[in-house]
Amino acid sequence: MIIETNKTCEIGFSRAVKHGVLVFDGPMGTELYRHHIFTNRCFEEINLSDPGLVKSVHQDYCDAGADVLTTNTYGANRISLEKHGLADRVAKINAAGVQIAREIAMAADRNVFIAGSVGPIISSVHSEDQLMDIILEQVTALHSAGVDVIIFETQPSRVALQLCARAMQQAPEIPYILSCAIVRGCESVSGETVHRLLAPFDVATQPVAVGINCGLGPDGMLEVVGQAMQVTGLPLIVQPNAGTPKDFEGRTIYYCSPEYIATYAMRYVNLGAAGVGGCCGTTSEHIREIAKMVKPLSRARSPQAEVLQNLQPDVVEKLDMPLSERSRFARKLAHRQWVTTIELVPPRGYDLSTIIEKGKTLHRHGIDAINLPDGPRASARIASLIVAEHLQNEARIEAILHICCRDRNLIGMQADLLGCAAAGVRNLLFVTGDPPKLGHYPNATGVFDTDSIGLCAVQRRLNRGVDLGGQAMEPPTHAVIGVGLDPTVLDRKREIDRFRRKIDAGAEFAITQPVFDPAFLKSFLDEVGDCPIPVIAGIWPLASFRNAQFLQNEVPGVVIPDAVMRRMEDVSTRSRDEQIAVGIEIARESITAIRNFVAGVQISAPFGRIEIALAAVE
Repeated sequence: MIIETNKTCEIGFSRAVKHGVLVFDGPMGTELYRHHIFTNRCFEEINLSDPGLVKSVHQDYCDAGADVLTTNTYGANRISLEKHGLADRVAKINAAGVQIAREIAMAADRNVFIAGSVGPIISSVHSEDQLMDIILEQVTALHSAGVDVIIFETQPSRVALQLCARAMQQAPEIPYILSCAIVRGCESVSGETVHRLLAPFDVATQPVAVGINCGLGPDGMLEVVGQAMQVTGLPLIVQPNAGTPKDFEGRTIYYCSPEYIATYAMRYVNLGAAGVGGCCGTTSEHIREIAKMVKPLSRARSPQAEVLQNLQPDVVEKLDMPLSERSRFARKLAHRQWVTTIELVPPRGYDLSTIIEKGKTLHRHGIDAINLPDGPRASARIASLIVAEHLQNEARIEAILHICCRDRNLIGMQADLLGCAAAGVRNLLFVTGDPPKLGHYPNATGVFDTDSIGLCAVQRRLNRGVDLGGQAMEPPTHAVIGVGLDPTVLDRKREIDRFRRKIDAGAEFAITQPVFDPAFLKSFLDEVGDCPIPVIAGIWPLASFRNAQFLQNEVPGVVIPDAVMRRMEDVSTRSRDEQIAVGIEIARESITAIRNFVAGVQISAPFGRIEIALAAVE
């Protein structure tokens, strides 16, 4: 059976899933169950007998921010419907499911896609050809009714995935997703690994994406995502359950909070996932929190348009000022001298007296520079540039100013870079930034006109006397271009690729996320190879076991080895000073271990206590 189709739906969905991050909805089945539709009924038949209920579930997910609505057709195939005496209503039930979702999508104020759900089709009495005909019968009904993509959900094995893929070769114009269930560790119910399940499919028409859904909660799914990203080059859709269900007074309850699953959704996206949503136990509230956290990242993840315009006629780029002449910090880097910097967070108010006094103290102790984050964890604080200027003028210590891509468009960022030049703040560290949902301002929006790679390119051009629009600018800026580096990220290949692109764009030094495992950092740098720019290692002296738990669970990019966690836990019942002493001891050990293969360290000052940071380096 060859199905003729219109390719417009393929182009739309394929482009969206490849070039951004889509928020999928949550489950239909558990939502119907919550509305007292019990498991002895055919959930898919509700499309006909109570379409208003199905519509209300779709509406809740759409209102929550879902970009993809999944039809209530998971079991709407001939074999499953036959158990309810509905085998002759395959086409009608699937068409009704699409129509209900389509009504919600058409009324939305944004582009919302419809995914036609096809669940596992399991039978021991049908041949492979018969099973493919059963699949195509449902696919035909869904496509004829107007879905944008077919999603084969919760497939239990490689054999099942291959069966779906082979069936879709008879409908080559219909885009489809193959999604499998992982139920324990990183294996399917059939005991197959992620590498086996998601290995490339030997078919002419490939799926537009692959997915993992059901079986595991948000935390268990994280390792699966890391493995999946190493296997497939296709966009990955991730839909975890809301944790592990618990029986309570005859009910099955999921205790995973919306904030918890949303935090993990961000981690999936940071690993490279192209779509996130929910499976069993998730609700519209879970999807709402996922959307708030993930949608700003979509702009950060999207391929950025060329941020620099072509040079205007007769405009020629000047030569960069030598690195050693741009700042005292840069001079030490250029001469391969060890550098020590300490990170301080700008205050929430505008009284700078305390941070200025801390700057003076650090200067007296020979610290080379103070790192100033830009809205760390999406918090609203005084402009870091103002703090940097005051520190340099009053405390006589240089600043390394972080510039975040989240909050400004390209025009605003260029204005700030020129402001840095005017203020004499030359050491800059470019970061893409956390999504606003991480902070206390969830209704703020992220701009993300470009990422840290694009911003490096902008600053390098400004250093050469040319602005964003390709026009000559006098005088050129003389910034020292720094970038962030995360050696603990699960998708190491992607991080190294981005690091190399940052260097190509103009990066001249890098500062890592906090390092608690020196061997891990060394193996990362060994994999990078001959690194052409100096790398400064982030060091965080732990203040307590609770502090270690917070960093491990709440701060993206921080990974603390079990051995370090145990050391902090062993002293968790002792005094605060004794716990701090162990944290300082761990930090000193890390500095000693990394000294021979990095250019210096950036020490964080827990809770702004510079005496802890100084103790780690003295």
